Amino acid sequence: MTPTTLSLRRAAAAAVIASRRVIYRSLCTIHAGGDDTHTPKPSPSIEHPKRSDLDRTHVDDPPKDVPLNAYSEIFGSSDAFPSMGTLCDSIPIDEDPMESIPRERFLKSLRSDADKMFDVLHQDCPGFNVRQSLDELRVRVTAALVREVLQRILRSSPALNKPRLAKLAYKFFSWCASNSGYTHTSDAYNLLIKIFAESDEFSAMCRLADEMAENGLSTTAYTFILLVCSCGSAGMARRVVERFLQSKSFSYRPFKHSYNAILHSLLTVDHYRLIEWVYRRMVSDGYAPDVLTYNIVMSAKYRLGKLDEFHALLDEMGRNGFAPDLHTYNLLLHVLGKGDKPLAAFNLMNYMREVGCEPSVLHFTNLIDGLGRAGNLEACEYFFEEMVKSGCEADVVCYTAMIAGCVAAGEVGRAGELFEEMVTKGQLPNVFTYNLMISGLCVAGRFDEACKILEEMEARGRKPNFLVYSNLVGRLQSAGRNSQAREVLSGMLEKGRYVHLVSKFRRSWKT
Repeated sequence: MTPTTLSLRRAAAAAVIASRRVIYRSLCTIHAGGDDTHTPKPSPSIEHPKRSDLDRTHVDDPPKDVPLNAYSEIFGSSDAFPSMGTLCDSIPIDEDPMESIPRERFLKSLRSDADKMFDVLHQDCPGFNVRQSLDELRVRVTAALVREVLQRILRSSPALNKPRLAKLAYKFFSWCASNSGYTHTSDAYNLLIKIFAESDEFSAMCRLADEMAENGLSTTAYTFILLVCSCGSAGMARRVVERFLQSKSFSYRPFKHSYNAILHSLLTVDHYRLIEWVYRRMVSDGYAPDVLTYNIVMSAKYRLGKLDEFHALLDEMGRNGFAPDLHTYNLLLHVLGKGDKPLAAFNLMNYMREVGCEPSVLHFTNLIDGLGRAGNLEACEYFFEEMVKSGCEADVVCYTAMIAGCVAAGEVGRAGELFEEMVTKGQLPNVFTYNLMISGLCVAGRFDEACKILEEMEARGRKPNFLVYSNLVGRLQSAGRNSQAREVLSGMLEKGRYVHLVSKFRRSWKT
C-alpha cells in the first residue's frame, strides 16, 4: 500500500555503496531468472534481533498486472487486505466512563435534531419551502449536527437519484451557512464534496474547493483525493494536480513540499500512472526527490510492472546519497517474495541487521504475503518460524497473510490451524481473515463449516461486509446449495444489511 513519511538517512557514502551492492546481489536474480526457489537454511552466525519498535501498518498489494492464478481465482482480486481506512472518520468521543451519561445525552439530542432536519429535507418538492421549514425547527446549528445530517444524506445516496442527492445536500449546506454563530468547517466542505462526487458534479466540487480557499480554510490531502478519484479522465486528474500545486491554501504538512503530499495521496488511491507524471513534473520544476519520493515512485513502477525503471530509481537513489530506509527494505522484500526469491530475501534481511535496520513483523509479513502469492508455502512457513524465533509476535495481518498463502495452496487444514492459533493468542480475526477462511472451506467443499464461520464471525462482534455475504452466497449458488444461499441472504436482510445491494446477486434460484 503506502510507504509512510518515516525516512531514515543513516549511511555515509561508503555505506550507501555497500548497501547498493548487497541489494543488487539480492535482486539480480529477478532479472537473470535464476533458480532461487528453495527455502534458505538458518545461519548459525546470525543473532536474531529483538522486536522492532516500528509501528504495524499494512501489507503491500501485488502489481495490478499479475496474471490470474490460483490466488486471484480464490479471492477475486489482488486486494486481499484492507486499504487505507474510511474516507469519513467518526466524531471523536471521550471514552471516560464518568462522562458516559452526558455523552449519551448529547448523542441522543444530536440524532433527534438530525432526524427532524432529515425529514424536512425529504419533503422537498415544488411549492415546499425547505429553508422556512428548517427555520421553524429552531435547532441550534453546530459542526457535529451538520456532519451528522450530511453523512445521512450521503448514506441515502443509493435510494436517491443523483441530481436530487446533490440538491438536498446543497440546500441544507446553504441554509446552515446563513445561520448566525455558525461557520462551515473543512470537514463540512469535504463531506459536501464527497456527496457531489457521488452525484458526478465535478464542476461543483471544484467550485467548493475554491470557496474553501476564499473562506480561509485549508484544503487538505483528503480534499485532493476526493477530487482526483472523481476525475473521469487522466487530463482532468492532471488539472486537479495543477490546481493543488498552485494553491497557496493547500496544507501539505507533514510532508516536505506539496509534491510529496500529492504523490503520497495518489499512491493511497492507486493512481500509479499519474504518480509518474507528477514525478516528472516535480523534477522539471527543480525539486529534489528524497527517500519518501523514491519509495513512492518505486512502488508505482513495481505495480506497473516496470522493473527496469524500478532498478534504475534504486540505483539513482544510492548515487544521490540516500540509504534505503525501513520502507525501502519493506518494498524490496515484497518484490523478492512475489518473485519467489526466498534466498535473496534471506540475504537482504541479514544485511538489514548488519546496518542496524532490524526486520519487524511488517517486513516479515510483506515477505510472507509475496511468497504466498508466488505459491511458495514452504518458504512462508520458514519465515513465519524465523519471525517468531527473532522475537516478533505475529499480529492479525501476519496471520491473515499466512492463511491466505495456505488457502491459495489448497492447505485448508493448515489454514484452520493458524486461524485457531491466532484466536488462542488473542489476535481477533478481521473481516478479511474470515472471508479467506470462508473461501478456502468452500473451495474444499466444506460448505456447512463455511456457514458456521459466518455465524462465529457475528458472534465475536465482527460485522460481515458485503464482500463476505456475496462471496459465501455466490459459492453456495455455484455448488447448487440454493437453500443455504437463501438462508444466508435472508439472515442478511433480516439484520437490515445491504438491502440496496441485493440486486447485485445476479443469479436467481428456483424455489
